[in-house]
Amino acid sequence: MGTPSKKHTFNRQFPGTGEATIIPGDKHPITPEMIDRDALFILKKLNSAGFAGYLVGGGVRDLYLGKKPKDFDISTDARPGQLRKLFPNSSTIGRRFRLVQVFFRGGKIIEVSTLRSLSEHDLDGPEQVLAPNNTFGTLGEDAQRRDLTINSLFYEIEHNTIIDYVNGVNDLRNSIVRMVGIPEKRIIRDPVRTMRAIRHSARNGFTIEKETWKAICSSSDKLALCPPSRLRDEILKDIYSGAACPWYELAVESGVFLTLFPFYRPLFNDRTNAKQVKKQLFRIFEAIDRTNNLATENSIHRQPDFFFFSLILIPWAESQFQLFSTFRKGSQLFQVSKKIRAELDRTIGIDLNLRRSLRQEIVNLLTNLSSLIHHRKNDNWPNWLKKKSYFQRCALFYHFYLEITENRPVQLHQLQFHETNLRRKKTVQPKQIRTTKIKPAFSPHTRGGIFGFKK
Repeated sequence: MGTPSKKHTFNRQFPGTGEATIIPGDKHPITPEMIDRDALFILKKLNSAGFAGYLVGGGVRDLYLGKKPKDFDISTDARPGQLRKLFPNSSTIGRRFRLVQVFFRGGKIIEVSTLRSLSEHDLDGPEQVLAPNNTFGTLGEDAQRRDLTINSLFYEIEHNTIIDYVNGVNDLRNSIVRMVGIPEKRIIRDPVRTMRAIRHSARNGFTIEKETWKAICSSSDKLALCPPSRLRDEILKDIYSGAACPWYELAVESGVFLTLFPFYRPLFNDRTNAKQVKKQLFRIFEAIDRTNNLATENSIHRQPDFFFFSLILIPWAESQFQLFSTFRKGSQLFQVSKKIRAELDRTIGIDLNLRRSLRQEIVNLLTNLSSLIHHRKNDNWPNWLKKKSYFQRCALFYHFYLEITENRPVQLHQLQFHETNLRRKKTVQPKQIRTTKIKPAFSPHTRGGIFGFKK
């Protein structure tokens, strides 16, 4: 084990946090060369100004696992005001906990936070605001406030060491997801921690530690207490993660899925159809992962959020309205679309705080899919639908449906065709050059007199 520097010794035995384990450079795979250039610049500037700077959280976890981090977050003992002076290209955000965003070229933003003693979700009441001096903490306290042990590691470039207060490195080596502290208490404070534990298990193929899993299963219903918009954002992270399918399996097994999508509870409790519904949902999440990865590999846009929510609603729409097994057209289709919209407004629209426009997009995809399915035998889709601006998206949705139900994978050219239609720009008309002199509006010689009044 390496010898900690002076800046670490002050909190090695902070009450309630335990001692830190210092992992030297020859005992871990991370090197300064692996860190983003701008993040490295911030760390070095903090050190040269006499402050401690650490790469924290998911950045350390991903680098340790040999992955490319999405974000490089930094923590420091410098206060927000000191950070603003040190980095003129920055701004401060946050009301309860101040966070400094440092801006770089190309729209890149790196977040720098002061070491904290509390999480924003560990405060009593949504409106509680603590004095600034009461929120700042030490390394040990900052590690203890975090959700998972594998996200509670600090990397410092000065000695190329990892600082570990919660045995997170050992959990990384053993592929274990474990909550920091007592899982039941941490989940009560912030139920979204259940989703984060499942997320990292799904993304990395890790096993959730026994006590953590037990707490997740027994407290899955607590998610209903969280703000709907926050739940929606967390779900979208998992949908776009590339690991939506393993996430779905863990979410179903733990009870989290039915808390997030409660309208599926009757279908899951139906002994006759439950197995088929779960299997179809599995195929849906499988298709989401495959096409998301295909789009990423070929640098094309992934589908918007309402597109994937519509896919997840397919088994529900069929069970509730026999939408795809019953042929409807004209006024009948319009009436069922109104019923679907009413149900969305009553259930998922409120549960996940979906915008009205997004709800209508979902209705359009589901009802028009019904038309496409029933015209497939003739290979002659309705002309009225072909003329709609959203037809190409409906056609792509239909191909997703075929992948889910008939194992006919969506092809790259179909995704690319839809991408081309999205990016197609209108032809820019050249500006016409005036050959006559422009007269002022108040000119008595203009047609219509002064300001348009009759002469």
